[in-house]
Amino acid sequence: MWETPFKSGELLMEQSPSPAVETAVGTPWLMGILVTFFVLLAILEFRNIVHVAPFLWDSVFRARGSIALENNVRVARERDQLTRILMIPAILFMYRYRLYNARFLQSLTDNWRLAAVAGVFIAFMLLRLFMYLICKPRRRADTYRMAHRAGFTFFISLMLLAISGVVVLYFLRANDFIIRTFLYSLAVLAYLTFLVRKTQILSISCKPLPTFLYLCALEFLPTGILIATAVLL
Repeated sequence: MWETPFKSGELLMEQSPSPAVETAVGTPWLMGILVTFFVLLAILEFRNIVHVAPFLWDSVFRARGSIALENNVRVARERDQLTRILMIPAILFMYRYRLYNARFLQSLTDNWRLAAVAGVFIAFMLLRLFMYLICKPRRRADTYRMAHRAGFTFFISLMLLAISGVVVLYFLRANDFIIRTFLYSLAVLAYLTFLVRKTQILSISCKPLPTFLYLCALEFLPTGILIATAVLL
């Protein structure tokens, strides 16, 4: 009696996932390679991280800390090396938690989206370098260079805190929204603190108006372009 009403039943849903779902599941092989590469580099550079850490925190809490760091050739060289290494987790965080989530990325597969995010990050860094080079003053270039390299110091501090925080939140089973909010908040706090320290460094040899113009060209313009591409593209 019960077989008749359901005899002509038909499964309307596809038995295999759609391409959009398939690309959203799993970890792209490129991400696995980058994670492995970063872990190996972090292990090799662990002693340098410990050695540079006191100088990093000193630079965060006072402008004179950046001067002391730059005057130490060994620490400055280790700081620059750590900056290059920590670009890897920065790109991975931007990809994994969609910190940069422009519309043109949505149609890409996982590996291509990761490559595109890496390209955007590298383009942003190159734009900052380009603005630094074309705005470089003829006089008192040491202070100008010190203010620029302070960005490396704050980037390392940001990434060390971000990695530690993400690990803790991951083991607490926080969802992506909470982790993304944490990373955004940490990035904004680090950026604002960096702007204050950079202003203090530039003010050593620059008057208020040139200092503000330098900030507009070196920081506000590249950051504004990055945000605009994320919103408009």
